[in-house]
Amino acid sequence: MTTQHASEQIKLAQSDYPIHELIQRRWSPRAFAARAIESAKLLSVLEAARWSASSSNQQPWFFIVGQRGSHTFERMVDCLMEGNVSWASKASALIFTVAGLKSARNDRPNRVALYDLGQAVQNMAVQATALGLHIHQMGGIHVDKINAEFQIPPDHTVVTAIAIGYVGDPESLENERHREGELAARTRKPLREFVFGGNWGEEMGIRE
Repeated sequence: MTTQHASEQIKLAQSDYPIHELIQRRWSPRAFAARAIESAKLLSVLEAARWSASSSNQQPWFFIVGQRGSHTFERMVDCLMEGNVSWASKASALIFTVAGLKSARNDRPNRVALYDLGQAVQNMAVQATALGLHIHQMGGIHVDKINAEFQIPPDHTVVTAIAIGYVGDPESLENERHREGELAARTRKPLREFVFGGNWGEEMGIRE
């Protein structure tokens, strides 16, 4: 049974309108418990990415996966920026996300490859939440180092790293700012700031 930490309740999204429970519960911890992910659960998270929507079904997403304790995991930790190493190195697994930039159909640039990769990772986040897991996505990575270390093809681009595991005790975090953030309520912009009903900045016409 998964241990419920106080941070899990604090992080429930206080939405203005109803949303699915899994979206409400999804958040990005830095404190991870010192336990392994069951192989079946990790594979389910990756399977969720497999079934994401993609333009012309090209599926331009690729993932490098390392489980804690493996040589691959240690190589991946070495490719994280310093600010992420202290907490991400305690996750149960790390994943590097990669997008194929060329169309598999005509060898032309795939303009929406990054969009499709993002959709696939969101599928992973929701599936992880359903399984009692959480993921934390990071842009703080050494892309050139990853390219060289993992022999990424030249027509592909490394985008993010993902830490995945079970939520742990916020007090385990070495950085005080990280500890405070772990116990802070989640906030979001209101819809009016990013949803428009015509020209840029015009209020949308949907009424309650």
